Amino acid sequence: MYLDLLHDPRFYDHLLMMDQDLADKARRAGCLECSGRLDSARFRRKPRGGPAGLSPEHLQQLGLCCDRCRRRLTPPSVRFLPHRVYYGAVLVLAGAQKLTARWVQQLEEELGVDRRTLRRWRSWWQEHFARSPFWQAKKGAFQPPVIEAELPGSLLDRFSGGEQDRLVRSLSWLAPLRTFPLSVGI
Repeated sequence: MYLDLLHDPRFYDHLLMMDQDLADKARRAGCLECSGRLDSARFRRKPRGGPAGLSPEHLQQLGLCCDRCRRRLTPPSVRFLPHRVYYGAVLVLAGAQKLTARWVQQLEEELGVDRRTLRRWRSWWQEHFARSPFWQAKKGAFQPPVIEAELPGSLLDRFSGGEQDRLVRSLSWLAPLRTFPLSVGI
């Protein structure tokens, strides 16, 4: 079951390695403003929803900073969605199923996600995300089309493989979301 992944530290280790690869790729590309060298400028996050006992590096966003113009860059991330406190995997999986009383109770007990938060996430996925420039630019890649009223579950269903593979592919596909302007509600 998907919730088992959210309690597995090895899953988060895998996501951290993927984020490190994305940050290295961004670092090698250099500053988009002045072509300067990008240095590490990690910053601490307080993500919710992950297993207890993750190492401190799991609590850091892998930011970068130009050595010339000091412009900050936050590279794409498979761990963190923009402007969200919970890990991205939690946001995807919590919204992937119908909000039945049992599912809401399970998420509250296991991850500390309040039912009002779940409703906000559902609204974000189905209304705000579905109207975002990112989704508008990328949704055509799916055939048959993703059913927007069933986001994010219908997005998750478009990827192949087992549960972990589908979740990782979904998070990888969503990673560039950070680089698009979020002109709609958060």
